[in-house]
Amino acid sequence: MKISDSKAILSTAYFPPIEYFAVMANSQQVYIQGGEMYQKQSYRTRCSINSANGVLVLTMPVLRSNSQADSPEAKSTHKVYIEDIHIDYSKPWVLQHKRAIEAAYMSSPFFEYYKDDIFPILESNIDSLFELNLKLIKVIAELIGIDCKITVAKEYLTEDKLNDITDYRETIHPKRENNILESMKLNKPYYQVFTNKQGFVKNLSILDLLFNEGPNSISYLESYTKGQE
Repeated sequence: MKISDSKAILSTAYFPPIEYFAVMANSQQVYIQGGEMYQKQSYRTRCSINSANGVLVLTMPVLRSNSQADSPEAKSTHKVYIEDIHIDYSKPWVLQHKRAIEAAYMSSPFFEYYKDDIFPILESNIDSLFELNLKLIKVIAELIGIDCKITVAKEYLTEDKLNDITDYRETIHPKRENNILESMKLNKPYYQVFTNKQGFVKNLSILDLLFNEGPNSISYLESYTKGQE
């Protein structure tokens, strides 16, 4: 199968890592999984940026819906559908994340160019975690120039229903190693603000690539094998 003809399925993620967008850039169609159970300590609510003091993890606080939280099953198993996870705006996380991103990337070449496309989404007080992540993913994909079709899979796709869809839902995880970038020949450095101090840090949030490389981001993400047999 040609990479350009491929289909992939991903879990939702907050400012996902570069490998997530590499999958998108090298796929014809991408499904974002709805109807799944929420997982803590995953990319669904966290991202990693490169600060002056090293890698900084930003985590979004969330709440379960009242109906789910009050059910006996939710209390005993903590199994809650991703669509029933709401963002907790009682904490000043939006301001904290904006300040951290600005401090990390204000001197990057393209921060000023893209921030007005991204920060207003964070400030829009979208209630649903899934909807906020989806909007951010679509906007960033558009800014980069990724032209794959993005579809929400409302039903959880079990293995027998995947057919020709490559499953990255559990592969892309902050606590699991994978070789996605290596297999696409994308394990290569690019300009980073703090390279002289820290060396190159791979697979950070897509924000790191976007703010540092701008329009060149799409060239970085597209595998040189794209379109080849």
